[in-house]
Amino acid sequence: MSVNGVTNNAAAAYSPPANNHKNEKAVEKNDTVNNNGVIYEPSKSTAKTPRYTPDAETIARLKADTDTRKAQLMELVRKMISEQGGAQGKADSIWSLLRDGKLTPDAATRDQAIKDISEDGYWGVKQTSTRILDFAKALTGGDPKKIDEMQRAFEKGFKMAEKTWGGKLPEISQKTFDAVIEGFKKMREEAGIV
Repeated sequence: MSVNGVTNNAAAAYSPPANNHKNEKAVEKNDTVNNNGVIYEPSKSTAKTPRYTPDAETIARLKADTDTRKAQLMELVRKMISEQGGAQGKADSIWSLLRDGKLTPDAATRDQAIKDISEDGYWGVKQTSTRILDFAKALTGGDPKKIDEMQRAFEKGFKMAEKTWGGKLPEISQKTFDAVIEGFKKMREEAGIV
């Protein structure tokens, strides 16, 4: 069906009232005139549908910060391993060395690690769970419909980390997991999702 066919049919179906003074006066007096036209009246609702877009700036900032801190952590571990000579050659992986507590850090490395995983430390429960939740919000642009999807992705990543680690992650990781799940729950409540 062509546009012209629709236009031509519509034009044929409409016949304007005869242009005479009687009809003009009827319109002026708000009298009823036989007019089959349709008048569009816009909705009175002014609510706008929110648009959710990923927050690229926050994503980039979080990634850069995490990469820097991860490099610092890896340097601490590398230093510890190199100081202990052949310990790495006797282990299946760096993860098994860490998991089994076969590395003995020097005082400065130990103090830095304690500071980093403390309650207010960068790798502590509070900051780590906040970063994870901020990253989830940034990826979804804050779309509350994506909360469940983000939580499933987090849970999947946590299981992958356990597999890499070779078993259950340390207590601090379990506490971080719980804090993130609680954060997703709070996000649902704030969005009115039960």
